[in-house]
Amino acid sequence: MTNNFEKRYEKVPVSIFTDADTASEAVAEQTASLIREKAGKNEPCVLGLITGSTAIGVYEKLTNLHKREGLSFKNVIVFNIEEYYPIDGEELQSRRKYLHEYLLDEIDILPENINLIPGNPEKKAISDFCLEYENKIKSVGGIDLQLLGLDSRGQIGANEPGSMFNSRTRLITLDYSTRMRAASDFFGEENVPDYCITMGLGTIMEAKKIILMAWGEGKSKIIRKMVEEPATEMMPASVLQKHPDTSFIFDRAAAADLTRIKTPWLTGSVCWSHKMIRKAVFWLCDKLDKPILKLTERDYNDSGLGELISEAGHAHAVNIRVFNDLQHTVTGWPGGKPNADDSTRPERATPFPKRAVVFSPHPDDDVISMGGTLARLSEHGHEVHVAYQVSGNIAVFDDEVVRFLDFVRDIAPAYGFNREKAQSAYSGTMAFLSAKRPGQADLPQISVAKTAIRQGEARSACRYLGIPENRVHFLNMPFYETGTVKKKPVGPADIKIIVNLLQEVKPHQIFAAGDLSDPHGTHRVCFMAVLEALKALQHETWLEDCRLWLYRGAWQEWDIAEVDMAVPLSPEESRIKRMAIFKHQSQKDRPLFPGTDPREFWQRAEERNIATAVKYDKLGMAEYQAMELFVRYHFEN
Repeated sequence: MTNNFEKRYEKVPVSIFTDADTASEAVAEQTASLIREKAGKNEPCVLGLITGSTAIGVYEKLTNLHKREGLSFKNVIVFNIEEYYPIDGEELQSRRKYLHEYLLDEIDILPENINLIPGNPEKKAISDFCLEYENKIKSVGGIDLQLLGLDSRGQIGANEPGSMFNSRTRLITLDYSTRMRAASDFFGEENVPDYCITMGLGTIMEAKKIILMAWGEGKSKIIRKMVEEPATEMMPASVLQKHPDTSFIFDRAAAADLTRIKTPWLTGSVCWSHKMIRKAVFWLCDKLDKPILKLTERDYNDSGLGELISEAGHAHAVNIRVFNDLQHTVTGWPGGKPNADDSTRPERATPFPKRAVVFSPHPDDDVISMGGTLARLSEHGHEVHVAYQVSGNIAVFDDEVVRFLDFVRDIAPAYGFNREKAQSAYSGTMAFLSAKRPGQADLPQISVAKTAIRQGEARSACRYLGIPENRVHFLNMPFYETGTVKKKPVGPADIKIIVNLLQEVKPHQIFAAGDLSDPHGTHRVCFMAVLEALKALQHETWLEDCRLWLYRGAWQEWDIAEVDMAVPLSPEESRIKRMAIFKHQSQKDRPLFPGTDPREFWQRAEERNIATAVKYDKLGMAEYQAMELFVRYHFEN
């Protein structure tokens, strides 16, 4: 529990939950409570709805409350906050379609109480519609509860930075950054609509109660600005500081940059745990641009860390402890060094060689995230298995399929294949693709071809790293195979696939993606599936001698204060990693789902690994070309 002093930097009421699932449940319960309260008074409950990944958990829980506990939505009236323009309401990316799929079609809301912004009115009629929309909200007594998400630049709704705090429902032009963030949903930036109809900030502020939600590290920096800095129109969400009843609901990852989380010693007394001391010392080093062993007593005292020194006795004692601790994370033997004292090493010396399973959510996350470590494990003679959890077929451009079918058509005679069938497959594919809409699910045979392309690239990368084909596993977890960006929930069939592989290999090491910042959530889902599989295997004796190591994907690196193992890479090993990434040619140059970072995946990985080595160097460690980082996950046996 926090006190007011700990929150003294925060200008708004913030609640922090362990994870997004727990936070979503709390928001759903608040919403349900308001619906019941209003129903008890025979009054309508007017809700403002949002779309996007932030709201999915809330809507799932509201749907469950309806189906399992009888929560009725017959007294609920809904308005949504935005819609792309122009867009058909049945298109995959339509906000209208999203709300019907995730919530409205699953509950007993009355059709006449559904008020959604259309995506295809005549442009000359939009101004009149916006006025009517505002009047309709007022006619039902205003919005009782407005749910909000948060964009990484502080947008709420589609209100871009610079939107006036008194703005009303209107048509706005989407700027380049917003279009790039939406490009993945539309299978290319060129398919993103130019406009959006959105509630204005003034409209939003008229809601009686507002709940703003945000999950994941990707939102942490803008959250700190929104919560701790003065309100400004260049950060639209900051207008909520002026609202009389707004709750800010974050998971711990999203709140990571708030002062009370990032630097809690500036807000009061803290429990000086092993990693908290590390965190404070590394923060001080960065603030003063000093290595660990050059920090002085005065440095600590002048920077609000006098309590740490009082507890430890002397700055020198803290410096030596943290320096040695950090030095012990560095190892060139990620599988353990045989015949060596392993008392201060991240990995144990025995058994050697080890059996290792590397779980890769997509067919390139392994080499992007830990390609150097993968090469080192293989070089040292460990039995390395790579398990690709999903096919990644939706991330293959259509023209890649055409290129491969063209190849098959050309080589068919040389290999005795039926050229007519190859030509027929080519012609049929071209006919479908020429009429395909953005986001439309592929024909089954095209999905198979895209899967084969990614599997071939993954095998090529593994061969390059010395991993034999019989240790390359394509799990093709069923939750992913929908043909669209929207996935099914992970089920028993997904878990069983992972359980079977682990039972077969009985590894001493497991590497998995702990990158919860993946914008499409696949990394998060795949990691949770691994944890569920380990839970199912908790009584297996081999699991007692197994360690789980987490790496980060292309989106973000671990905070050094959290790191348990750092694997340095030489210039040659960095080149090997780069070449392994290059084997994934369908993702080279311009991946289908790039996120907002314009760099290629190999550039992101290489620059991140170099930056990590520089951080270690500045802290006083040896100077390396690059480094890959891992955090050990302690699961219950």
